[in-house]
Formats: sequence, structure tokens, C-alpha cells
Amino acid sequence: MIGGWSLSWSLARRFRSKQERSGFLSFISASSTLGIALGSMVLIAGLSVMNGFETMLEQRFLSLVPQVEFTAVEGTLREPEEVIRKSLAHPQVTAARQVIRTQAMVQQGTRFTGVQVEGIDTDRRQAITDYMTDEAWTALQKEPRGVVLGSQLADRLKLSTGDYVTLLVAEQGSFREPRRIRLQLAGTFSFGGQVDHQYAYVNLATARDLIGVESGVTSVELDVTDIFAAQQVANEIGHQLNDYLYLDHWMRSQGHLYRDIQLVRLVMYLVLVLVLAVASFNIVSTLIMTVQEKQRHIGILRTMGLRQSAILRVFIWQGLQNGLLGIAIGSLGGVALSLALPDLTSLIEQITGQTMLASDVYFVSQIPVSLQWRDVALVSLLAIVMSAVATLYPAWYASRTDVIQAIQRS
Repeated sequence: MIGGWSLSWSLARRFRSKQERSGFLSFISASSTLGIALGSMVLIAGLSVMNGFETMLEQRFLSLVPQVEFTAVEGTLREPEEVIRKSLAHPQVTAARQVIRTQAMVQQGTRFTGVQVEGIDTDRRQAITDYMTDEAWTALQKEPRGVVLGSQLADRLKLSTGDYVTLLVAEQGSFREPRRIRLQLAGTFSFGGQVDHQYAYVNLATARDLIGVESGVTSVELDVTDIFAAQQVANEIGHQLNDYLYLDHWMRSQGHLYRDIQLVRLVMYLVLVLVLAVASFNIVSTLIMTVQEKQRHIGILRTMGLRQSAILRVFIWQGLQNGLLGIAIGSLGGVALSLALPDLTSLIEQITGQTMLASDVYFVSQIPVSLQWRDVALVSLLAIVMSAVATLYPAWYASRTDVIQAIQRS
């Protein structure tokens, strides 16, 4: 008996050949293939960009933003060493450090610029040191009145290494004149995004002078192994502490960034899946027209002994061949677009003179991309399933063709 998957595949290829189809039918078939390719390509590139934003947030931005933080309600912590000791005893905590954080104004003549000042322990290497030169870090360690500013902030203030700046800090709960301290610029750091416009780093001694205390720190920051367990870790450690302090974590201060990324990912995924579905279901139109055009061929094949199940497979394979070709093109194009996207956006910025991600607005200054092969596999599998579903009705319709009427139409 005539049949088999290999014969069905060969007949499907024959029906797809240009010699066996009209020009209009060829155009409809090509458009469905192109639609699947474009949908797959854009979906892969979009997911790669969302992965890039998520990776930048988790692995880079949160290296500077405290993942868990204990802050004194008033003044400084009474027992910061005890907070650190109990924190490090928690299995989720990987590091703990003392910090003094305050808001200040940089005065330049009659101009004032707000900055977030962080007093850090310069006896230990900090995360920010990876984004400044060794000379700047050494100067911050040795200079008793040194400050390191974000590169964009220093450029805006037109400051160079060695210049002096005046910082004004208001005393908490007081309406007296703000405290003024003159500092020397030890260097700059370049992290990217808003941090370069807003942050300044000093050593702990300088930070104490800024807030007007002789000892102690205002906060203890923690790094945790699982950033999504930050709230749980903060609560568990906080219940063990006797100090009067605020419990904070990154999900409260910066969680909106993560939620925004996830929301954009979901909306983009739904929209592009619908686009992919529309492109896939163009296969229905192609196959229905093919069935109408190939009535005589179907009738002859049936009289030669080809079963209905074999006819069903022929048109399923024909639709899948359109889908597989589009998926292959789309997957390769999506990978290529994802890898080339950073350079492409830089080229567009140079041509247009416009910045796509303003560093003073977003937490990154360029579009990040993280291509994950599981996304490529997921998109490909999704497109295959949609293509297969789109073939079911036309294939069933073809298998139900009446042999006598099909031959009589010739």
C-alpha cells in the first residue's frame, strides 16, 4: 500500500514547489513564511533585551544598591559590630559593611547640586572600586578630605582631579545653617546610568564630619545569596537585633525597576506571540487554496491507493515546511540581531544625535543584551506548535475530499 512518512514529505515538497503553484498562491505562502521569520526574530531579540536589563539589575546595579540595609532611626547605630556579627551568622548573608549615607549639596558659586554621599570603609575593597581607577581609590584612602564623584556629575560641575568642592549638609532636626566641608576631588568613577549623576563617595572619617558625629555609622548593608529572599533575610535578622532601627531591602527601594522589566517582558511576549500566531495562521489560507487547486491531484492519489491518513500527513508536512523555513530564518536572524543590537543602537545614536537611554534618567546608559539559548529554543518550539495547529483543519479538509468529484473537476 502506498504511504509512509517519506512519501508524504516528498509529496508535500512537490506541492510547495513553484512549478506546482500559481503566482498568487506562491506569494501567500512566502508571506506566511516571512511573517513567522519576522515574528520569531523580533521575539528572540526582545527577550534578549529584557534578559539584559534583568542581568544588569541583578548583577551590576544591585552591587552598589544595598540588598538589605539596617539604618538607625536617629543618629548612628549603637552597636554596628553586633549587627554585623549577627548578620554574618545568617546562612544567606555573604557580606556585611558599615556605611554612612547622607544627602548633601555641592556648592559652586551660586549654583547648588544635590548628591547622595556614601561614607565607606576604605580599609576594605568596595564594589564601587571596580568602576574607578586605582589612583582614585588610593587617593580616597590616603586623602583625609578626599571625595570621588560620578564622572557625569564631575563633568556637569566642570571639576577635574585635584579641584576643591564645598559640600553642605543639613543637620537632622535642626534649622541652623548647614554644615560646610571643603573636599578635594580624588578622582571619578564611571558606573553608567543615574549613579554617575548622583553619587559621591568619601571615607568614614569624612562622612562623620559631614553629619557631625565623632563615631559610629548610620547603616549596615548586607549582600545576600538570593536577592529575592532579601525581605525574608531582613526580617529574620531584624528580629534578633536590640537596636532601634529601620529594616530595608532592595525590593522596597528599587523593586519597581524589576517589576517594570517583568511587566514589559510580559506585554512584549503577549504582543509578539499574537503577531507570530497571525503569521502562523496564514498557513491556513495557503493550505486551503492549495487543497482547492490540487483537487485533481488528490483524487488521482486516492485512486492509486493513498489513504486518507497519508493525505492528512501530506498537507500537515506542507504547512510545517513553511513554518520550519520561517523558524530557521527567524532564529538565525534573531540571534544575529541580538548580538548586533548594541552596535546598531550606537550607530543610530551617532546618526541621529539622540540618546536612546539618557544616563540621568535610566539606571543603564546603553541597551544591554543577554542572549539565552533557551529563549531561542522556546520561541522555535512555540512557532512549530502554532504552525502545526494551523495545518490541522486544511489537512483534515483535504483528507475528506471526494475522489469522484475531484477527478471530474479536472
